[in-house]
Amino acid sequence: MKYIWIIGAGKFGKKAAIAVSKKMKNSEITFVDKNIDTLQNIPDISYNPVKMDGVDFLVKNLKGIDYPDWILPVIPVHLAYEWIKSKLSEKYRVEPMEIPPEVKRSVPGMINGKNKEIYMSYATFICPDNCPEPLEICSYTGKPRLGILHKALEQIQYKNYRSIIIKSRQLSPGIGGYTAADLYSAMNDITESKTPVLFSTACRCHGVMNAFTIH
Repeated sequence: MKYIWIIGAGKFGKKAAIAVSKKMKNSEITFVDKNIDTLQNIPDISYNPVKMDGVDFLVKNLKGIDYPDWILPVIPVHLAYEWIKSKLSEKYRVEPMEIPPEVKRSVPGMINGKNKEIYMSYATFICPDNCPEPLEICSYTGKPRLGILHKALEQIQYKNYRSIIIKSRQLSPGIGGYTAADLYSAMNDITESKTPVLFSTACRCHGVMNAFTIH
């Protein structure tokens, strides 16, 4: 049995559920969304609906590295960052920071978010929903890809900042996620860091970054 948490019940959450249920037939899917009633239109899929804010659900229910097997974030917030910020706030003072302009200029396709986060992408177009994220050739352009984003973020060196990344891995074309162990590993790295942190979630093409420090 594979245990899957899908955080978000919109268009891409539903798409994720259909893809995962086909690929991992022996799986238990938990759907989390404040508007969980939108799930009524998904046919032939067994799932546990939870009507709750996605960040609040993760903070309340993620207890260790062994459960669930996969977390699929499909809500318009940096879910991993919000979880880590909430957990660290139990022991530390977490101070969100503006991402330095030099860092912003070093990443591809940078767009400022509303809460000091930035969004990054190698794509200058809307990627197909079923992109298999090939290693060398872009499935949309047919040309060599410009880079591997999660690897590029690992190489960031700026003053005394530390760049920490959660790699989003594909469960099915166009569907990415990470494990509970990934979140706890990142949080452990952050607590060991005595410097400001650039914290990102990224796949090969796209990502989101927040900066903060803990005291």
